[in-house]
Amino acid sequence: MNILPDEFARRRRQLMKMAGEDAVLLIAAAPERIRNADATWPYRQDSDLHYLSGFPESGAVLALLPGRRHGETVLFCRERDVEHERWHGESIGTERAVSDHGMDDAFPIDDIDDILPGMIEGRARVYCHFGREPEFDAQLLGWMRRLRQLRGGGVVPKEFVVLGHLLHDLRLYKSRAELKLMRASAAIAAEAHLAAMRIATPGRHEYEVEAELTRVMRSHGAVPAFPPIVASGPNACVMHYQANRAPLREGDLLLIDAGAELECYASDISRSFPVSGRYSREQRALYEVVLAAQQAAIDEVRPGQSFSAAHEVAVRMIAEGLCSLGLLKGDADTAIAEGSYKLFFPAKTGHWLGLDVHDVGDYRVDGEPRLLEPGMVVTVEPGIYVPVNERSVAERWRGIGIRIEDDVAVTRDGHEVLTAAVPSDPEVIEALLAQR
Repeated sequence: MNILPDEFARRRRQLMKMAGEDAVLLIAAAPERIRNADATWPYRQDSDLHYLSGFPESGAVLALLPGRRHGETVLFCRERDVEHERWHGESIGTERAVSDHGMDDAFPIDDIDDILPGMIEGRARVYCHFGREPEFDAQLLGWMRRLRQLRGGGVVPKEFVVLGHLLHDLRLYKSRAELKLMRASAAIAAEAHLAAMRIATPGRHEYEVEAELTRVMRSHGAVPAFPPIVASGPNACVMHYQANRAPLREGDLLLIDAGAELECYASDISRSFPVSGRYSREQRALYEVVLAAQQAAIDEVRPGQSFSAAHEVAVRMIAEGLCSLGLLKGDADTAIAEGSYKLFFPAKTGHWLGLDVHDVGDYRVDGEPRLLEPGMVVTVEPGIYVPVNERSVAERWRGIGIRIEDDVAVTRDGHEVLTAAVPSDPEVIEALLAQR
């Protein structure tokens, strides 16, 4: 199911063609991150380096050198070292960087200061992520200073260019292999959500539900794409709730926002369901408003439609629903014009999805909302969040937070909901919960 070396090579060729033969493109691996003391977080490769190479290790720099006679794709990485591998496990090394990862050439990362400046010389532009990692920025500036000193002010790149302008537009369009991985990631996340629903009963705690989500994902070789949000009762009104420590109480809704990451590709699903097994009248009324808004928004995900169309229709339907239920005064037109709906729906309706949960890619082009095209993947996630201390509404509505989120791929003829395996219909959810 992994991306094949030929696809990584094709991506590199396409990027180099876009940059031109007088450019050099440099992408550094993500550094290891310290959690505390000398303990590191689990390593996760930089998404751009993964996209271009699939190389999984830290301590590496990928150099793309269009038109270089001795090889356009060069990787600097750690050499094999018995003592290092004794503590940290087997490394890939320079030989396998060529044989397994399709590099034209590979050199030890310890030699980069001696080798890379000569490769940069004569190029007009350097494409890089300047400003992302201070240590790499300092190293890059050091190479530039060294070139000027050694060559007496010879042909040194005069321009640094933001790499994302080229690379992130490529990442926006998912290949067949990428979509296959994203379907698999979505299937794992769906199974995790269903398992979490089965154990989310009164008396348990949010962290127990989080543990079940993680258990299912890890059992399939995936990891959480982000720290899961498991928010019961009024906690669901906190948009990015993270504590996951509260008890689950009879009568509360539980909002779960969680996705899996498989081979670096993410999924992202949200569901809101009753801990006791049945929605209250108020919960059901707000839930049905959100569900109708989400279904209408998903219908707007199709080729040629603007990215903003899903949000616009969701805002319209949520504003109408809030007005009809009496949470907003007046009519929907007024609520939208004045922005009063934002008290209960402060977020956008979705984002790009791919190697990152909030994936790269411009949402606007030339000042206008981007038009959707086949291969793009978005989330659709409207919600209603009634603050627990909001005095303008009756007490029975306060503290109800609802979000319904699915992952939707734009296809040639319309769209594909990647996460449809998790039910969102309230009748189906209640029937599922009744089987616990």
